[in-house]
Amino acid sequence: MSKNKPTHNRLYYDLAYLWPIFSPPEEYAHEADLWLQALREKLGPGQHSILDLGVGGGHLLSHLSSEFKATAVDISERMLANSIRLNDNVEHILGDMRSIRLNRKFSAVLLHDSVSYLVSEDELKKTFETAAAHLETGGLLITVPDWFRETFDGTFVEHRIIENEEGEFAFIEYVSDPDPSDSIIETIFFYILRNVDGIKVEEDRHITGIFSLETWERLMSESGFDVEVRPYPVYADDGEGYLLLGQVISS
Repeated sequence: MSKNKPTHNRLYYDLAYLWPIFSPPEEYAHEADLWLQALREKLGPGQHSILDLGVGGGHLLSHLSSEFKATAVDISERMLANSIRLNDNVEHILGDMRSIRLNRKFSAVLLHDSVSYLVSEDELKKTFETAAAHLETGGLLITVPDWFRETFDGTFVEHRIIENEEGEFAFIEYVSDPDPSDSIIETIFFYILRNVDGIKVEEDRHITGIFSLETWERLMSESGFDVEVRPYPVYADDGEGYLLLGQVISS
């Protein structure tokens, strides 16, 4: 790997095995409670069918899959394998959230933080159209990106250290916005692994999208959704966030 130019999106490929270590499923319980509350409020009781587009490692879904009949889609084979190990009661399908068509209808579509990898309004619109194509009339879309333009102040740094039987794992995340005039931000991850064999450092670069809350609402509305915005108080630093709900108003 080049010292000056990190490889992109390794967390979804050769470093996918690290995801359950740095972002364990149990840390998604509070988020899942908010999603479950919205699902029950809008859909009512019963084991409704849900489609998770961009399921990633399946950590959020692991808190919901016992309540619903779930199907999961992701573009990364290795992340999908992580989710399969965690959610063995869920149907998993390899596919792209922007274009996949399963020719089935669901009561709800979930778009968790993998939606952050959409970097243009066109990609967002295509993904909302995918969601609408898979929803029954009155069906529910729930989505949340990592950041909105209103909630990102230009730089974000996070780190954590985890110890287990395999050794010590350190994680450093640096998020910046080199050009505030465009719709992308950049994240550099450093993964530091220390065990009896020594220290290993991995570097990973991700490009994600950033849009205003108004843009999200507008594109969802243009895709056939009646949009509701809710507070999303899940961040450790008490940062502001929004959970977006969209109900299909026509099919």
